Amino acid sequence: MTPARKTRSRRTDSTLHEKLTALASNLWWSWQPEVTNIFREIDPVRWSDLNHNPVKLLQEYPPELLDERATELALHARVNLAYRRWREYMDADDTWSDMHAGVLRPRPVAYFSAEFGLHESLPIYSGGLGVLAGDHLKSASDLGVPLVGVGLFYSEGYFSQRVGPDGWQSEEYTQIERAQLPIRAAVDANGKPVRVTVETRHGAVHAQVWELHVGRVRLYLLDTFIPENSDEDRHLTARLYGGDQRTRIRQEIILGIGGARALRALGINPGVIHLNEGHSAFAALEFIRIKMEDEGLSFEEAMHEVARSGVFTTHTPVPAGHDRFTEDMIEEHIGPLGDQLGLDRKALMGLGRVDPQNPEETFCMTVLAFKLTRHANGVSNLHGIVSRRMWRNLWPWLSEDEVPIGHITNGVHVPTWLAGQMRVLYDRVLPPRWYLRSGEPEVWAGFEDVSPIELWEVHQSLKYRLIVYARRRLLRQLQRGNPSDADIRAAREALDPEKLLIGFARRFAPYKRADLILADLDVLDSLVNHPQQPVQLIFAGKAHPADEPGKRILQRVYQVTQDPRFKGKVVFLEDYDINLARHLVQGVDVWLNNPRRPMEASGTSGEKVILNGGLNLSILDGWWAEAYDGLNGFAFGGGKRHRDEAVQDRRDAEDLLRVLREEVIPAYYDRDQDDLPQQWIRRMKRAVRTLGWRFNADRMVMDYVQHAYLPAAGAGSCHVPRRP
Repeated sequence: MTPARKTRSRRTDSTLHEKLTALASNLWWSWQPEVTNIFREIDPVRWSDLNHNPVKLLQEYPPELLDERATELALHARVNLAYRRWREYMDADDTWSDMHAGVLRPRPVAYFSAEFGLHESLPIYSGGLGVLAGDHLKSASDLGVPLVGVGLFYSEGYFSQRVGPDGWQSEEYTQIERAQLPIRAAVDANGKPVRVTVETRHGAVHAQVWELHVGRVRLYLLDTFIPENSDEDRHLTARLYGGDQRTRIRQEIILGIGGARALRALGINPGVIHLNEGHSAFAALEFIRIKMEDEGLSFEEAMHEVARSGVFTTHTPVPAGHDRFTEDMIEEHIGPLGDQLGLDRKALMGLGRVDPQNPEETFCMTVLAFKLTRHANGVSNLHGIVSRRMWRNLWPWLSEDEVPIGHITNGVHVPTWLAGQMRVLYDRVLPPRWYLRSGEPEVWAGFEDVSPIELWEVHQSLKYRLIVYARRRLLRQLQRGNPSDADIRAAREALDPEKLLIGFARRFAPYKRADLILADLDVLDSLVNHPQQPVQLIFAGKAHPADEPGKRILQRVYQVTQDPRFKGKVVFLEDYDINLARHLVQGVDVWLNNPRRPMEASGTSGEKVILNGGLNLSILDGWWAEAYDGLNGFAFGGGKRHRDEAVQDRRDAEDLLRVLREEVIPAYYDRDQDDLPQQWIRRMKRAVRTLGWRFNADRMVMDYVQHAYLPAAGAGSCHVPRRP
């Protein structure tokens, strides 16, 4: 090789590695199947072992080795195309938001959330709230909405779940290596790393700020693991939802007060403050302090101004889901800020009490959020009704219907959750570049043109992929112990692609009733082992480490999977995460959801299933209460509830089994001469066509812009049309 050619080769190596590194540094890649496939093809085994983390993968492949591998696979042109598409995406100036929400550009939305579920390689989430926040950021990016996220960097994440032979859950924590993530230190205008400090009565807590790019959106994560802190405070942000109440309030002052100070240090002056759940409500107090300092306003004047720009989304009708703190804890942690605001202890506590004059009432973060925002919403129509009833005492002069809590129903980010095979189907029957207009109903009409046999074959392919994946996980779970040959054989043969497969995966909170379908094991036996029309079940999900009742439910579910009658036909997959969720929602025939109505605020997992051709079997709660039309899935419980929970549970269990026997199972096994379940396929097509546009995150974010962000920014409550 001549020197000239050597030089050229080195230049090519460097360029390829640099482009892939640039792509890996922005989570945009995670919702681009063609980019994901590039990383996977470089080294499929390591890609899986590294939990689909391209930063780690590229650290193992120096430029020369990467170029050699890329040449073998003919990847150069694909990498160049992916890089060019990413740059065009980032530089675009004709987004939906440019046309309809340009007023937000100079002063963006600041979106505060305690967790963000963006990808399995960044485990700083626990479940639905975090995944919803991650999908919100991704759709805001796709729409071009000027928005920055603020959260915490949990260096040990939530936890890895292990289930013992007796079915009892244990928790394991591992350190996340910051250098192996697509994050970098956030810097101010002078290039200096941003540090923030929050004072308490017993000393200051410090945090550094990391920056993460999610497409066009920047996410800032605060991290207390720095030398300036005490040992206790260094580990303050180690675990999501870990520790006691003292840990919780200290995390929340870092998220809220520290997050607001981080934005100020970065030169970001938000025009809208969106509090995603009450965990971050202290941010509003800090923004009040800033406004008092900058504009010389009184507390009341500044509070009015900040509240007018505030948006609050409440996510739970469960009383235990709302953080409450004692007066002593508030005084220790918020007292210094209260002094700067000119508030004595009584006035400060009054901001977090429904009745400010009641000294027995604790300080509630949800109450604080409601009082310091003027745009509040639940996350489904039914949840809005429940929230108005739950919090009506905050507005005693109004009737329940007049309580100023609306609703914006949650949605899911379509490109993240849509299987690649289904995407090919969508591309063929929907309009060109349909994914840029996925929040519009007319875009989805063409799905009726999908060939039944093609839709069914794609679904069966995804189902088989799920089953293969489930078998691998079952074998991996077994290998921690001393499995018998029979156990190994059962895992390798678990589940059958030809049989009806029902999935249940979510947090194992008692009100979600994971064991409802197990109420009568003899009846379950008759369904699972029916000679002509059998049923199979996959369970997954975590119980909070401190939730003993939830752990007992999980234990019961696991023990049923070990019953000889159900071995290999009812399975539990441990360590539920985004990757496992992706396989489940893309591959099951039916998604089961049976919370105790009306305790499910929204629920989004079933929305992900819809996109991939699965059908829902659910209580009429949350999003399904406004989605089910009798032809696009299945429902049970009749929308009824009972004061006695035991009565409600018994009735719902009986109706669940009735609907399974009389509706779900017959529809699945009713086949034509080509072995196609035509009635079932009609439901699949109707579900995608009628629900795909309504329950996706693009529609959700556009609703937030129209009904919350623009009014909060002072732009008026104007009508915002859909994408052109």
